[in-house]
Amino acid sequence: MKKVVSRLLIAVSVACCALPADSSAKANMLDKTITASESFISAHPDIMHRTRGLKAYKKLDYAEALIHFKRGARFADKPSQGMVAEMLWRGEGVEINRPLAYAWMDLAAERLYPTMLVHREKYWAALNEQERQQAIELGRGIYQEYGDAVAKKRLEIALRRAKNSTTGSRTGMVGSLSITIFTPSGSETIDGAHYYQEKFWKPEKYWQWQDAGWKNPPKGTVDIGPLQIGADSKPDKDKKKAEKNE
Repeated sequence: MKKVVSRLLIAVSVACCALPADSSAKANMLDKTITASESFISAHPDIMHRTRGLKAYKKLDYAEALIHFKRGARFADKPSQGMVAEMLWRGEGVEINRPLAYAWMDLAAERLYPTMLVHREKYWAALNEQERQQAIELGRGIYQEYGDAVAKKRLEIALRRAKNSTTGSRTGMVGSLSITIFTPSGSETIDGAHYYQEKFWKPEKYWQWQDAGWKNPPKGTVDIGPLQIGADSKPDKDKKKAEKNE
């Protein structure tokens, strides 16, 4: 039997590669180069642990994936929180726990991202009354540890430390600084003013930047439901073939 792939996994994977559109194609390409660099990822623990979690998950190392998604969740990363929920719901690397899965997905939907909202409502509809009560009770503890009210502060501290450490200034001033970054395609020197754009480092702008990507996701990532691969997808192929011949 072919594995059923989670649409949430697809959405999170796409989001790791996609960025909200900027004012120009050149600026957008430069943003992608920056956010793919080792220095940028290591300075953003939310993205770092989400990326490591995805790599482990795709290797079917669910125990390792869950560790990183929970670490990313502590830094207010909604995609990581959603993946913790999905793994609990599907029993990947952990025993199935539907009430706890709902509590995590409710947390992931805290900022009203469409992908997470659809998943949350799907979970709720599948729970019985007893499970719903358990989910509500469990959710209180989850929010106390991972809710935006506390988790955002952790990331804000990490971003400030990382920027100040690199610039050598307690105020994080960039000046005429140039940054050499290492990407999958090699090293590249970037103007510090672009590398340290407010949307990447200033908390308010950073959250807005993330919200822009998740509230307006690429087409095909909001329609949540199990994706069948291999032989299970044959009916869809037949349907498309029939429509083409009409």
